[in-house]
Amino acid sequence: MIALLRASGGLAMKTLCLALFCSAMIAGGAVAQSSTATPRPGPDSDQNAPLPGVGTLTEGEARTRLQADGYTSVDELKDDGKGVWTGKAMHHGQRVTVSIDHAGTISRSQ
Repeated sequence: MIALLRASGGLAMKTLCLALFCSAMIAGGAVAQSSTATPRPGPDSDQNAPLPGVGTLTEGEARTRLQADGYTSVDELKDDGKGVWTGKAMHHGQRVTVSIDHAGTISRSQ
């Protein structure tokens, strides 16, 4: 087949390469359009509430981000299976419950 394409003066080879390239671009575009949108809270929900997003923060990363945001004595961190870590920590002298989502958004409650 390649010998036949070469014998035709290269035009057929260029056409074949162009067809393969176009097919790859179309297939790549279809994959790129798959939805990876992050769910957003509705108008009646807490706008600072953590959002689900599986597998983007490890426990160590969650702990480090909480500490960088001023939380100390971070413990009891648990992953809810949806990418939201919840635990206990000290913040401005008070023991609080903290949550951090896959994007690093932190929320706390007493």
